[in-house]
Amino acid sequence: MWWLYALLSAFFASLTAIFAKIGVSNVNSDLATAIRTIIILIMAWGIVFFRGENKGLQHLSKFSLIFLILSGMATGLSWIFYFKALQMGKVSQVAPVDKLSVALTIILSVVFLGEALTLKTAIGAILIISGTLVLIL
Repeated sequence: MWWLYALLSAFFASLTAIFAKIGVSNVNSDLATAIRTIIILIMAWGIVFFRGENKGLQHLSKFSLIFLILSGMATGLSWIFYFKALQMGKVSQVAPVDKLSVALTIILSVVFLGEALTLKTAIGAILIISGTLVLIL
C-alpha cells in the first residue's frame, strides 16, 4: 500500500510544480513560498485535529522533536530554492533536477541510516544522477 501513497505524492508533486510555476510568474519567490507554507500549515493542522491526532503532541520525545524541527527547516530551505529555480527556469527542467533528491536520499540513507544498498537501487540512483546531468548540461 505504500506505493499507492508514493504515486499520489508524485502526482501532487507534479501538480505543485505546474501550479507553482504559474503562481510565481509575477510574485517574489520568497513571498510565494510563505503563502504556500501557510496553506500547508492550515491543511496539516486541520487533518491532525479532524482525525484527533493532536493528542500525540504530549508524547513527543525531545529527540523526535529535534529531528522534526530539522526536517522542517530542510523542507523550508528546499521550497525557497525550488521556487526561486522555478521563477528563473523552465518547470520541465527544474522539477526533474529537483528529483535528484531521490538519488541523494538513497546515498544518505546508506551513510546515516545504515540501509542496505542493492544493485537495483544503486543503478536507479546512477540513472537519476545521469539524467540530472543531461538536463543541466
